Amino acid sequence: MLNSLRHSTSTFIQVEENKKEDILPGTLEHNSSADPYLVCFDPDDPANPKNLSVPRKWYLTVAAGLLVLNATFASTAPSPLIPIFTQEFGLSEEVGTLTVSLFVCGYCVGPLIWGPLSEQYGRRPIFIISFFIYTCFQVGCALSQNTASILAFRFLGGAFAAAPLANSAALISDIWDAKRRGTALAIFTVAPFAGPAIGPILAGYLVVAGVSWRWVFWILTFFSGICWLMIVFTMPETYAPVLLVKKAEEIRKRTGDEKYHAAMELQHLSFAQRIESILARPFKILFTEPMMFAVTLYMSFVYGCLYLLFEAYPVVFTQGHNLNAGVSGLMFLPLPVGGSIAVATYIFFFNPSYERKVKECAPNPVPPEYRLRVAMIAAPPFAISFFWFAWTSYSSISIWAPMMSGALLGWSICLKFLSQFNYIIDSYLSVAASALAANTVVRSLFGAAFPLFATQMYDRLGPQWASTLLGFIALILMPTPFVLSKYGPILRIKSKYAPSRPPPSNSLA
Repeated sequence: MLNSLRHSTSTFIQVEENKKEDILPGTLEHNSSADPYLVCFDPDDPANPKNLSVPRKWYLTVAAGLLVLNATFASTAPSPLIPIFTQEFGLSEEVGTLTVSLFVCGYCVGPLIWGPLSEQYGRRPIFIISFFIYTCFQVGCALSQNTASILAFRFLGGAFAAAPLANSAALISDIWDAKRRGTALAIFTVAPFAGPAIGPILAGYLVVAGVSWRWVFWILTFFSGICWLMIVFTMPETYAPVLLVKKAEEIRKRTGDEKYHAAMELQHLSFAQRIESILARPFKILFTEPMMFAVTLYMSFVYGCLYLLFEAYPVVFTQGHNLNAGVSGLMFLPLPVGGSIAVATYIFFFNPSYERKVKECAPNPVPPEYRLRVAMIAAPPFAISFFWFAWTSYSSISIWAPMMSGALLGWSICLKFLSQFNYIIDSYLSVAASALAANTVVRSLFGAAFPLFATQMYDRLGPQWASTLLGFIALILMPTPFVLSKYGPILRIKSKYAPSRPPPSNSLA
């Protein structure tokens, strides 16, 4: 029973037993248990999000990716405006950098709320509420008259924009089975890297054109408003436990029999317990699960390096090669290009291998550690890309040399994130949104902090040695997926959030 549920990536229900927080498999398919009043999905039930049509699933996958693209695009769009803010408001360069860092800091707060809340009340209401308020804060930025208001609205906007960072990947896990989820996540994963790269390009050319900096925020307002309308009119609820509660309510209303119930309704939690579950669960997962801690640390360093580039590239290309803000923004294009190549690599090379593994392991699930093979391949190129960028960043060398290192960097980052996102979801499927929320919080801390010291580091060490330092740190962290691949099965046996049985000895072969 447990293996069949894991293979179909059904959602698990959290219950309390003997005052311990354990995760037990919830029966979401046709009810064959001793409880005749437990409401479950019937075979081929149209209410089951995994039974949506394939075109509908792909639409929701692209829509979820667009929400993430919106949030990450907004995070870096003001970076070319920092010199303008410095002149207009008398800011220092460090305070100007806060327009980017504080937005990413908002990512630290938002997922703590939006991820667990979506597991209590569903994905759709969280998306609708958070994106509407996020759009309002974009208007606030466009109308700001002083430094304090810009920085405050940026932080609050980031907090509300963080909802798709925690919940979009969870939405994808709601609608796709394990066999096909890898391809869906591959396309989805482009968004977190395309967004930050596109932001400086748009803003850079607006700066060159001489238009007001406020137009950057008006464009962000229009973009987020369109996304909000898309959520309201085209994105349904996809979280199965919430859908089953609605189904149980309909059955009770239709039959007049109050005995019918959904598994989620068996949870009798006080308000304090709900708050504890919402706010504390992500940190419990992070600090009690060695697998989660290791993956999060590695992904956070990678994410911090990505945002560090938005301060490092101007040092190399704007100062070193005397490019204007618009052309300097174009230097980021290889990042999403490399990410797109990574998606193609995954879909046409890695995912078919995983599908063969699904058939090989059937009826058992594929061990989550198999997902890490992609990260093992991507880890060395990630370190190499920084050494490449470091020693081609002399002003006497063509801009094409350091620029193209971004393609390898984007390729490796996208594959690493894709691999490790899948690993987290496969390992912590029952609490995927909370696990991703914890991961997003720590990643965002790194993403917010790295730009604050990037300019000083590149000025003092020079572009060559600053990038080399990052390359050496990447080398130190490179064994992480290899270690988890070996010891992950043992750690999962001891985990109370990753309820999967130990794999056979040859399951990773």
